[in-house]
Amino acid sequence: MTMYILLILWLILIFIGCPLYLSLGAVSLLYAVLSGSNLIIIPQKISMSANSFPLLAAPFFILMGNIMNFSGVTNRIFKFADVLVGWMRGGLGHANIIASVIFAGMSGAAVADAGGLGTIEIEAMRKAGYDDDFSCAITAASSTIGPIIPPSLPMIIYGAQSETSIGKLFIAGVIPGILMAVALGIMVEAKARKNNYPYQKWQGFKVLFKAFIEAFWALMAPVILLLGIMLGIFTPTEAATVSAFYALILGLFVYKEFKLKELPKLMLMAVSTNGVVLALVMTAMAFGYSLTIAQIPQMAGNSLLALTSNPYIILFLINIFLLFIGLFMESTAAMLILIPIFMPVVNQMGIDPVQFGIIMVLNLMIGTITPPVGVVLSVTGNVANVSFDRVAKATAPFLIPLIIVLLLVTYVPYITLFLPSLFN
Repeated sequence: MTMYILLILWLILIFIGCPLYLSLGAVSLLYAVLSGSNLIIIPQKISMSANSFPLLAAPFFILMGNIMNFSGVTNRIFKFADVLVGWMRGGLGHANIIASVIFAGMSGAAVADAGGLGTIEIEAMRKAGYDDDFSCAITAASSTIGPIIPPSLPMIIYGAQSETSIGKLFIAGVIPGILMAVALGIMVEAKARKNNYPYQKWQGFKVLFKAFIEAFWALMAPVILLLGIMLGIFTPTEAATVSAFYALILGLFVYKEFKLKELPKLMLMAVSTNGVVLALVMTAMAFGYSLTIAQIPQMAGNSLLALTSNPYIILFLINIFLLFIGLFMESTAAMLILIPIFMPVVNQMGIDPVQFGIIMVLNLMIGTITPPVGVVLSVTGNVANVSFDRVAKATAPFLIPLIIVLLLVTYVPYITLFLPSLFN
């Protein structure tokens, strides 16, 4: 009963605007006091959670994304994508998706995609005669691919919290990410034909080859990253440092658009962003411990199993719950809170934790483009100077292809587990 009262208190704290990490820490400490637990356990759990080798990858992937954004990489990626698919009906919409797939292999974050590529994409689509609603919608929707295709900050967090191989999670995200791109492309094609959106003439292989050469070293970043992990050359954590160094070399010596004097500022940005993530991870670990002591995960698992023992139905119910949570809670926070609750059920039902990781991340990425929180909707709206409500309304139809992919990932394990199985 005590824990239920504290959970209500936690929700109240969030509602009144208390920082999430502070509310998690306060509730955990208060539960320890009221339950008679040894108070030293809370700071121990907080400090232990920070002592995680996989989490070292987070600041370096963030730094890589920052450097790429300041090195002219985004322009080259979008130009290549435009030449590649711009000849299709609604060509810039398709280019938007392709650019997101490529940039996903560098940033690992939906917000970074929407903010970094979004500025270039929306401006180009406006100049070509596309309406703002469609431009914002496809920019926001395609940004959700970012955390699915490796590297992925949410997958690093999931792997660290659930003790699941981050390398396998990265590899498992490749096919679902491609499916998301294909599904969104079909929606773009349908809308383009309905609204008679423009397209450009095929510019020829010579122009395509030139654009490819200009973007070549940027395109190699995700290839090097993924192959290195697949072949066991480096761990995901080591891959993060390699990728950050690679981005720095590109910016300084290949594209020569990055100034070394900008590096301290970008490092500070990476540290600042990672600091927020780390604070959440640390306090969420203490919160998860409190939930475990209060047997909340066991009770949640028993409640689910009391409804049904069918893993397909359980996965359906979990999907519904995660989609609902995604409406109101930021993805990182949701993962940190829910992983300790769902993992016992997942393990008991024999669901592969790698597959469930992709399911969870995909659910919560869909949450980033659903109101009332919809952080990617906010970023896209700010970039385009379009109201949140207008962006949310325009993006709503693009939820359909993403949910279809979610169902495929949920009920066809082969989609996520095929590639990891090749590298056992």
